[in-house]
Amino acid sequence: RSYSGPETEGQLLNSFVQYFGDSLGRKVKRMPLIEETVLPGDSLLTLPVVIIGNGPSGICLSYLLSGYRPYLSPEAIHPNPILHTKLEEARHLSIVDQDLEYLSEGLEGRSSNPVAVLFDTLLHPDADFGYDYPPVLHWKLEQHNYIPHIVLGKGPPGGAWHSMEGSMLTISFGDWMELPGLTFKEWAASKRRNIKSDRVMPEEIACYYKHYVKVMGLQKNFRDNVYITSVSRLYRGKDDEDRSQLNENISTQHLEMEDGQKSLIKRNWEVRGYQRATDGSHVPFCLFAENVALATGTFDSPGRLQVEGEDFPFVLHSMSDFGAAVSKGKLRGKADPVLIVGAGLTAADAVLCAYNNNIPVIHVFRRRVTDTSLIFKQLPKELYPEYHKVYHMMCTQSHTVDSNLHSAYTSFPEHNVLSFKPEMKCVLQSASGLKKILKFSVALVLIGSHPNLFFLKDQGHSIGHHSNQPITCKGNPIEIDPYTYECTKEANLFALGPLVGDNFVRFLKGGALGIARCLAIRQKKKHELMESGDGGGDGVP
Repeated sequence: RSYSGPETEGQLLNSFVQYFGDSLGRKVKRMPLIEETVLPGDSLLTLPVVIIGNGPSGICLSYLLSGYRPYLSPEAIHPNPILHTKLEEARHLSIVDQDLEYLSEGLEGRSSNPVAVLFDTLLHPDADFGYDYPPVLHWKLEQHNYIPHIVLGKGPPGGAWHSMEGSMLTISFGDWMELPGLTFKEWAASKRRNIKSDRVMPEEIACYYKHYVKVMGLQKNFRDNVYITSVSRLYRGKDDEDRSQLNENISTQHLEMEDGQKSLIKRNWEVRGYQRATDGSHVPFCLFAENVALATGTFDSPGRLQVEGEDFPFVLHSMSDFGAAVSKGKLRGKADPVLIVGAGLTAADAVLCAYNNNIPVIHVFRRRVTDTSLIFKQLPKELYPEYHKVYHMMCTQSHTVDSNLHSAYTSFPEHNVLSFKPEMKCVLQSASGLKKILKFSVALVLIGSHPNLFFLKDQGHSIGHHSNQPITCKGNPIEIDPYTYECTKEANLFALGPLVGDNFVRFLKGGALGIARCLAIRQKKKHELMESGDGGGDGVP
């Protein structure tokens, strides 16, 4: 890889060191592992953990790696008596220091990951039964548990929440979107924001996440406007007999300790990318990391129909692009309707946006309106009236009920898009094989999104449950150990959030707990090795 301007790369690396800066340097004496992040005389920075993605997954992991620890509150009684008994057995220990497999055994919830269910029931006991019990945990900042790390994100902390359509309400309650240690209601009150509903707008959530990083003192770990271009292994495991001595020298580094001992840092990963400067220029960088945590979410690549004409400029794939077109008045006064493809909540948001702006809609989707897997079937009417309004129209204003197009909205259930034509026409095909040609003003394809892991070898296809297939949050999430969230097919690579199937914020926090416990155990073992005088050995994976 040839990067121009080595001076600028050096400047950025220096800024990384300064970013951790004095706060790390001052803690070296009482935190023996911290000096591993600052490498005097070395042009490349090595870190114990690099987190890719600064949405709620990355923020929550940074919070725990920064030394915040959850304990059972003195007055707390969990409504699950079996779990409460287990918690009482080790009340003096933080949850991070307890056996997560033991605690999560027998629990059930709306996540397939047991630690996610465990942490959710500790933070929101019996939430799925409609109860609003307070958390049974309280938090302590224990600085000796700090694990040096850096969080790299394309935009400000909050990730994709900053780019979501701001006029729609979140599907989850505001309380379920919050992160540990700062309730959403406390934040809203401090900002004098009038929250009229349990559900809030994405803009509010994005502001909350950005403020959370600041108020929790996590800013030193975050770098914005950073784009990752590659994450690659430097070697394959300590038992790889074919690893050359040269590779060994590149992949490890000995550091002199205060007491004269030597510590071995494993450079398992090389992370390359660039930071976009204020003038638009790209400043490249290269980091070494012992561990990498993937927290990128799934909003990188919108789902595509893969049909002819989908690349025409009048075929959109994001709600934000459609919202911008509506707000600029580009669709006002158009004789032809908007064509919306998809039957999820984002497609429903688009229908509501068009409907509320008096823009006629043609709504196309593959499923039957009676399909029990439709998301509308899972939402209580009293809490989500706007989505049930859309569902009602899907059922009662369909082309099959009335062969003519309705003035405001017409649905085409059990139809597929075959192609888009340059004269702004769309060819549809029904389940029976009947084809229709419809004219439209703009098309909006909203059929989900997928993570873009192009920076990994083979785009990450090798680390999913189904090898050699793209990673998707539902059909093919990254395969992980259920209690450590370490990839089963790549040591020292972790994943959490939507990448492992946890699409709701309330469940992704469990991934942060699992990773933090795993890394804390490994750091403790490494510390014990160094104290025993064995720090120059082969290290702890």
